[in-house]
Amino acid sequence: MTGELERLARRFRGHEPGLLGASRSCAVLCPLVEGEGGLRLLFEVRSSRVSQGGEVCFPGGNMEPGETPQDCALRETEEELSIPREEVTLLGTPDFICSQRGFLLRPVLGLVSPAGFAALRPSPAEVAEAFTVPLAFFRETEPDLRHYVLAPQVPEDFPYGPVGIPRNYPWSRGQVEIPIWQYEGRAIWGMTARLVREITR
Repeated sequence: MTGELERLARRFRGHEPGLLGASRSCAVLCPLVEGEGGLRLLFEVRSSRVSQGGEVCFPGGNMEPGETPQDCALRETEEELSIPREEVTLLGTPDFICSQRGFLLRPVLGLVSPAGFAALRPSPAEVAEAFTVPLAFFRETEPDLRHYVLAPQVPEDFPYGPVGIPRNYPWSRGQVEIPIWQYEGRAIWGMTARLVREITR
């Protein structure tokens, strides 16, 4: 094997594929709790001290180097809600979301034990409050579906000639679906709602 081939082999041997060009990967725990009437999903409301304050989300955050989605989701849940990781039984990994902002959102589904739920104490620095919603609500209630278009904005000085394409080149466009549920005065929407649809369908 030549030097160049060996270099390439070393680089990609055992490589775990990710999103090409991604700035970061994030993981969230989609926490289930058992309550009256069946399973419920546990949500947070972001503190006004953090980005997107006031929005509903699952506990989670940026994955650290070498961290698995499961490790990240459990760590963040313990930091944000004080639920000990040993009180969460991991159930699996639903489909991830590739954000148009250049990162992967990796969900992890887990069941919080009664002791874990009793230990719940939101961190004021990150979480304004926590609440639960019956899974049955999402199954029985259709979300309000909205969409927005992802449209390319090509710079005026793009080198069409050297690239070999005309100025009216049909650049790819996209569309993002935004499900929205309203529950007891709280809006569950966006990527969080997309994960809810994946879990409850």
